[in-house]
Amino acid sequence: MENDIPISALNHYTYCPRRCALIHIEQTYNENIYTMRGNDLHERTDKPEESAWEEGIRVERALPLWHTGLGLIGKADVVEFHGDIPYPVEYKAGRLRKFTNDELQLCAQAICLEEMTGKSVPKGAIFHHGSRRRREVIFHQDLRDLVKTTVQGIRELLSSQVIPAPVNDQRCPNCSLQESCMPSASGEQDRTLCAQKKLFMVSDL
Repeated sequence: MENDIPISALNHYTYCPRRCALIHIEQTYNENIYTMRGNDLHERTDKPEESAWEEGIRVERALPLWHTGLGLIGKADVVEFHGDIPYPVEYKAGRLRKFTNDELQLCAQAICLEEMTGKSVPKGAIFHHGSRRRREVIFHQDLRDLVKTTVQGIRELLSSQVIPAPVNDQRCPNCSLQESCMPSASGEQDRTLCAQKKLFMVSDL
């Protein structure tokens, strides 16, 4: 549908609303070493294949996802079926990070799978290629609620067509949109304006 939100937008928005706006409003996308690593990692999972069986578990790759109630669309890197219970697995190129955007994206996939299959999806996993480790994620109610509020926030952002101001913090150095966003230049402009205000305040005394 025209107003459907890509599941990946939840990851972008939770990491940085400005990043989400640059990608989904201005259609800005730049490559860096992290996105290239991610693209290489997803070469296998992004190609739909017939169902495979690995150690007695049915595995679906690049499985299309949707949720009519929330208006979400996307695809899962991998969905394992433990019996008839879906178990989504998201592949990430780097190591474990402290941000919650990856967990939120995975939970959104689970919510889609629940609507599509009629089965409860209590947990899934993120495979961090940098550390070669799989980390299990429990889809507790707070995380599920955050998916819904994030979807609403994204809808409001896309409807407004307003690009949020840059944050210029610890998230920026590893962001692929750093060159387009120019957070440091915007930060310098803010500091200059602040200094000018202080100067005029002194002059008025």
